[in-house]
Amino acid sequence: MDLRLVEYFVAVVDHGSVTKAAQALYIAQPSLSQAIRSLERQLGVQLFHRTGRQLVLTPDGEAFAAPARRILRDVERARSAAHEVRALGSGQLDIAALATLAAHPLPELAGEFHRRHPGVLLNVVDPGGSARVVDEVRRGRAELGLTKLPPRSTGPRGSSLRTRELYTQEIVLALPPKLAEPLPDPVPLSAVAGIPLVLEFTDTRTLVDDVLDISTLTVAVESANRQAIWDLVAHGAGATFLPRNLAERELPGAVLRSTTPELRRSVGFVHRPGPLSPAAEAFLAVAGVSAESEPSAETPDPQGKAPPGRRAPRSRG
Repeated sequence: MDLRLVEYFVAVVDHGSVTKAAQALYIAQPSLSQAIRSLERQLGVQLFHRTGRQLVLTPDGEAFAAPARRILRDVERARSAAHEVRALGSGQLDIAALATLAAHPLPELAGEFHRRHPGVLLNVVDPGGSARVVDEVRRGRAELGLTKLPPRSTGPRGSSLRTRELYTQEIVLALPPKLAEPLPDPVPLSAVAGIPLVLEFTDTRTLVDDVLDISTLTVAVESANRQAIWDLVAHGAGATFLPRNLAERELPGAVLRSTTPELRRSVGFVHRPGPLSPAAEAFLAVAGVSAESEPSAETPDPQGKAPPGRRAPRSRG
């Protein structure tokens, strides 16, 4: 079937007459009438009742109208997809990501994206915490943010981002073997008070602070250095909380215990409202997250406010 004939048919339906449709299509009226008769011959049905200058759809024409519109929409989508693939031959995609997620799953996603679109440069930055990931996206410095959900923001409310969930992540307690020996599996959160902890100032720490009273815990070391925390656990100085997949990779000698109740967090992408670039859509397709959520309910992260149970730092005058 000639796609042009389908386009002509829909134009006649929309304009209600051959004359108006011919004017809109910039073709001669006799040529359009001949095209409609040709389509009717190809289909073996009459599509219009001709009443003077007006054309009224027959039952067969009514039945054909919706599929005809779908054909045109599908063709337009195919054209757009072809243009997007061509556009993905070059360019850059800026992604802001939490450090723990830049270790996993970002490398796997980036590798597959590069195999499909080797001409597109991925620029990945770790701005330091989920609030700053969100702010990088809101301010347009990154098109996609990979962070925990719901997003935490230091920016103004009222400019909500869209979110696309990737997966749910379990947070486990990683312990030196000697510390793990007397503990049940899973470890009740109430038992954590008796365990020396080495904690990092991260979003995982924020999650722990949300469910535990830090004043009841034995915090042996606090550090902003992730590698130092891992080394301290490896050398028996204390236990820490980490996403399971990260702990399995970075602390092979540690004992990993789930907690009861279980600690979990959602992980996914955030982006600004409106159309995304072909590169961003292609990256989300690689990640398998195509459905866009409603505007996110962002969690405020007021500057200067300490997490629950932790003293706010003194201001220096």
